[in-house]
Amino acid sequence: MLLFVTFINFSQKKYPKKYFRNPLNIPIVLAGTFGELRNNHFHSGVDIKTQNKEGLNVYAAADGYISRIKVSQYGFGKAIYITHPNGFTTVYAHLSKYADKIEKYVKTIQYKKEKYETGNIYLKNDKFPLKKGEIIAFSGDTGGSGAPHLHYEFRNTKTEKIINPLYFGLLPEDTKLPTFKSLIAYPLNTDSRINQQKNRTSIPFKNSGNGNYVADKISASGVVGFGVHVFDKLDKATNKNGIFSLEMLVNGKRFYYHDAETFSFSKSKFINLHIDYEYYKKYKSRIQKTYKVTKNKLSIYENLVNNGKLTIKNGLNYSVKIIAKDFKGNTSTIKIPIVGKESNALFSQTKDTTAYKIIAKNFNKFQKENVTIAFPKNTFYNDVFLDFKVENGIAEIHKPTIPLDKNFTLTFNVSKYSEAEKQQLYIANVAYPKYPYYKNTRKKDSTFYTTTKTLGKYALVSDKEKPKIKLLYIKDNQWISKFKTLKVEISDIGSGIKNYSATIDGKWILMEYNHKKRVLTYKFSDKKLVGSKHIFKIVVSDNVGNTKELSTSFYKKQAN
Repeated sequence: MLLFVTFINFSQKKYPKKYFRNPLNIPIVLAGTFGELRNNHFHSGVDIKTQNKEGLNVYAAADGYISRIKVSQYGFGKAIYITHPNGFTTVYAHLSKYADKIEKYVKTIQYKKEKYETGNIYLKNDKFPLKKGEIIAFSGDTGGSGAPHLHYEFRNTKTEKIINPLYFGLLPEDTKLPTFKSLIAYPLNTDSRINQQKNRTSIPFKNSGNGNYVADKISASGVVGFGVHVFDKLDKATNKNGIFSLEMLVNGKRFYYHDAETFSFSKSKFINLHIDYEYYKKYKSRIQKTYKVTKNKLSIYENLVNNGKLTIKNGLNYSVKIIAKDFKGNTSTIKIPIVGKESNALFSQTKDTTAYKIIAKNFNKFQKENVTIAFPKNTFYNDVFLDFKVENGIAEIHKPTIPLDKNFTLTFNVSKYSEAEKQQLYIANVAYPKYPYYKNTRKKDSTFYTTTKTLGKYALVSDKEKPKIKLLYIKDNQWISKFKTLKVEISDIGSGIKNYSATIDGKWILMEYNHKKRVLTYKFSDKKLVGSKHIFKIVVSDNVGNTKELSTSFYKKQAN
């Protein structure tokens, strides 16, 4: 039995830099940094490059025990969680395979459940105790990974808050300065102006070298804010990574600061208020604002003055500096000269009105033709007039440029369809009509509904096509004694693959699905085959129930 004692004082920014080792046996080169801006969340770890290979040894970073294992089709893929006796937990994800004793244990559970995904497997501290440097797994590309790498995290075991792994001595080579790509100025109330304009304004700037940028002089009035698109690169890598900290000084005084030391999973969704979400949805560029809006509950900010918002007075000059740093302290600064100038221009006040007004604090429900939309309380961060129309079977629910805090429910009345037609219908996001994206569709007698946090275009789409199955590298009745694996390619052009099940000689086998390559793989080492002739059968279903079966015979002598 292992005894675990916490000795770290979490109230202080002190982390044990020599306690943990490199989880790989290669120099650290990062493909992704902690706190990077991702879709609807901050990156919760670092992505360590594995030389574009799979199968590298992954080591326990310190003594501890495996407290959790999880196998998922998406997300982290194959992952291990190690609890250490000093109050931290390390996480290793996108693994290709576990170490032998762990792999055997996990496969026993998979075969018992007859399912690839395991859900969370929680373990006691005497099941898999570990020593620092012990091999726990092999690197891979499973789950939502875009290329082979190791996703590596540190968490406070008690609170589950995520901590930047670079605080623990994991330091890649980095001599490169952050790079500013865009600078945006924002009028933050109805009387504010930037260069006589009342809308967000892109500010030109020049790179003077050595991390120094100088913006064109601007005139402004009222309450204004700024935002920047900035990235960092590390040595030996071309990836555009996230920065560590962002700071804004106004006439030498700090007005804004945040850094990527730690954050909680529950608050990560507020990234959509941290960035200019509308700008991102339109232009696919993430602008980090140097001011904080009211509903933003992130705890990454420090020493804010007026939440980073500037009040510009007529006739006064202001010097604004926005400072970006990486973890090593490499620094780039953009200077913005401002002169306070009241606007003499007359702007007509455009009234934003529709028949569908959202009161954010209330439950809101609207119906048009055969479509109903229902928003729980506080789904929206602010009151808004919603655009909502139904044309040619497509429900357009505003534009997908407003971030939501919660899911809303979208319901289609399907009473006009026959039972056979209903069977093949599903709700899809049709932002790209040629590529409808399946939404989890719950079906009742006369209504179909789904829940989503994304506004935009939705429709009922029919899927009459069965999935496709193709054997790879073998033919019917072929001898394959030297084969170590059996591979099948599966695909679906409609609602998408929902599930699959395969057997050999009537007994369920574990096939791992690489959804990026659309290939299922079975390892013959999993089970001992009896006899030489065998029957392989696979059944694949899509999300509306269209089913395809394939059966083949093969010959294989079991290796001794």
